[in-house]
Amino acid sequence: MKNLIYPCLWFDGNAKTAAEYYCSVFSNSVITADTPMVVTFELDGTKFMGLNGGPQFKPNPAISFYVTLESKEQVERAWRLLADDGSILMPLDKYDWSELYGWVQDRFGVNWQLSLGEMNEVEQRFVPLLMFCGEQQGNASKAMDYYVSVFRDSAITFAANYAPGQVAHDATVVHARFRLLGHHVFMAMDSGVPQPFTFNEGVSLVIDCETQEEVDYYWARLTEGGEESRCGWLKDRFGVSWQVVPSILPKLLSDPQRAERVMQAFMNMKKFDINALVNA
Repeated sequence: MKNLIYPCLWFDGNAKTAAEYYCSVFSNSVITADTPMVVTFELDGTKFMGLNGGPQFKPNPAISFYVTLESKEQVERAWRLLADDGSILMPLDKYDWSELYGWVQDRFGVNWQLSLGEMNEVEQRFVPLLMFCGEQQGNASKAMDYYVSVFRDSAITFAANYAPGQVAHDATVVHARFRLLGHHVFMAMDSGVPQPFTFNEGVSLVIDCETQEEVDYYWARLTEGGEESRCGWLKDRFGVSWQVVPSILPKLLSDPQRAERVMQAFMNMKKFDINALVNA
């Protein structure tokens, strides 16, 4: 199934090293493209992008990846590798929601929640989990309603709230799942405790667009109450970073006769103009 939305991880010049590392952690994984700026890789069929963006931004726990693995051995192996030179946010242990679960921030700052279970229950091996905290504390429910309204064929599929008195904080949603474009699964939660961080460009979400009409639509909807940036980047009203990108762009950049002109063209753009790129 074609990936229309996929995560982009921001690195300081070591995207390929990180991609190789993740491919060693998770089975059925491969690097699919390698350029000085961007490395794309698939982890068990899920597309990721690694961006050599420099030291300006770093991933943080506001967006993590919930990974469901079917055997204890798989969970323990992935945990051991990801925790090496990383930081443990929740130790690998038995919890109410899983026989074996843990939350770890790896050596590159990317956050993973590993859980023993059946992938069919969540429909997706790697699920981006948006934690609403910091300036966005308590906004999980509003954000899900918003995203479901922006993307076609979308719905909130599960939502559970904190029990009364469970948190003395502005938090409602303890765990929720929603689906965008029919098959992209996401999770959301309000942090149960105050956090010193919120969403940033360290982890963004890429939307592949076939047409200028799609580019225009997503750009207009996602910048409502948000802000425009350069080169197809924007922040929505909740501070989540998106890249609205023409699907033809990698092909144009792989053509040595035109790659430099294409890059010069899009470096001067905010919203992408497909015709201007093709004619560069």
